[in-house]
Amino acid sequence: MSRIGKKPVELPGGVSATVSGQTVEVKGPKGTRSFTATDDVTLKVEDNAITITPRGTSKRARQQWGMSRTQVANLVTGVTEGFKKEMEINGVGYRAAVQGKVLKLSLGYSHDVDFEIPEGVQVTAPKPTELVVEGIDQQLVGQVAANIREWRKPEPYKGKGIKYKDEFIFRKEGKKK
Repeated sequence: MSRIGKKPVELPGGVSATVSGQTVEVKGPKGTRSFTATDDVTLKVEDNAITITPRGTSKRARQQWGMSRTQVANLVTGVTEGFKKEMEINGVGYRAAVQGKVLKLSLGYSHDVDFEIPEGVQVTAPKPTELVVEGIDQQLVGQVAANIREWRKPEPYKGKGIKYKDEFIFRKEGKKK
């Protein structure tokens, strides 16, 4: 039995959900998101909550049960609060600035990196050494943050690079004389 799957997803005030076939569409103050579940689970909206139940006792149905419930819960969280990734830039001369739909990164290369901000994600730079990636799609927010981090991953000796705010960089000791 899935412990996660058994719990219904509560719909807070201002959020509405409709189920048509295997697709659930959630509308909230921040936007609209939808998720299409596999045929192994059944989706129902009742009593201001979405319940997910497996169709059968196969291993795949039980796997999809908890995963589908988590995906629907992420839809509800996305349209109410949204998702956010905070990043820090460490290094001499490393900085970021947002100009329209382009994120300009100075990361010690011979040229500035121009990162196109995709649709559905907002990137802000409150300080030249801080970035905030926000949106209603958790997967897209995480992927954009990972793509930005990919330009200059933090290195273990001086800690230079782009890292997540809550990330710990294991530091190494340099060479001894």
